[in-house]
Amino acid sequence: MRVLLVEDDEMIGHSLREALQGQGWSVDWVKDGLLAQSAWDDGDYACVLLDLGLPKRDGVEVLRHARSRGDTTPVLVLTARDGVDDRVHGLDLGADDYLLKPYEMRELLARMRAVIRRRDGSAHSVIGNTAMQLDLTTREVLVQGERSQLSAREFALLHALLERPGAILSREQLENRIYGWGEEVTSNAVDVLIHGMRRKLGPDAIRNVRGLGWRVTGGMEGAA
Repeated sequence: MRVLLVEDDEMIGHSLREALQGQGWSVDWVKDGLLAQSAWDDGDYACVLLDLGLPKRDGVEVLRHARSRGDTTPVLVLTARDGVDDRVHGLDLGADDYLLKPYEMRELLARMRAVIRRRDGSAHSVIGNTAMQLDLTTREVLVQGERSQLSAREFALLHALLERPGAILSREQLENRIYGWGEEVTSNAVDVLIHGMRRKLGPDAIRNVRGLGWRVTGGMEGAA
């Protein structure tokens, strides 16, 4: 899945990007508030990791702008500001959670999963429908009683589709959820990925809607 990392500290940003990429995330990293606002406006992110003490525009203002335009992307604030008033203000503006620096990577990943689950309307680490369930913790998918391990990009694609079973997602929408800045995307990358997933999960797991995109359904209808 794709995450927007907003962090002006080079050392922290570099190490965090490397750690997240090692866990299979696609990471877009920006280092000031104006770039963060622009990237957030244009991107489709599963989660935003937001520092508050940013140059050019404070993180609080970036968050305020996003929420004022109705953006509901989960936001995990990563900050050294440990005052209660700062935390309350950020939460009131629409932050989903706070994590104080320094933090452990495993806690950060757990909190990211938690805010994404809440956005998906689930208190549990599994999302899906009657035909297919996706475990956000283990990156396994359960189809007809059979568990399969997914690659990072397979997981990102299936998560995007299972957020809204039945909704059709275009090629561009799926590419935006799977690939970050600077990652090479061939014209048939999504087709190849879905072809491999159909071989793994069954030909009916992901349906093609000709000329529009792909979707998953609540039942196991025949694939197009």
